[in-house]
Amino acid sequence: MQHVNLVAAAAQLRAEAHASVAGHRQLAVVRHGPVSMILFAFEKDGRLKEHKSDGEVTIQVLRGQLSVEVAGETLVLRAGSLVALAPGQRHAVHALEESDMLLSIARLPEGAGAPAPGAGAA
Repeated sequence: MQHVNLVAAAAQLRAEAHASVAGHRQLAVVRHGPVSMILFAFEKDGRLKEHKSDGEVTIQVLRGQLSVEVAGETLVLRAGSLVALAPGQRHAVHALEESDMLLSIARLPEGAGAPAPGAGAA
């Protein structure tokens, strides 16, 4: 079992003495098998340039407001919101204000396909 206080971890990231990179700091809070969870503390206007992941991705806004660009569409996500992305889906993130984000990546086993759209939706 692993317990992480995300509020405290984000506060520690913000208190780091070194300068942020591209307006954010990050910390891997969970790495277990195919699952990684990374906490980001963004300054206003911090960015993650367009990129993709080889796993299923969720972007969850814990505090603040983020703009997420996916497939030519811009989503504005506020605290309590999340977006789920298929493996290989290109995306970019821009902090519209000081924000905290939890990024989760679940890498699929070699040769496994993505689940059908809507699978697992409540």
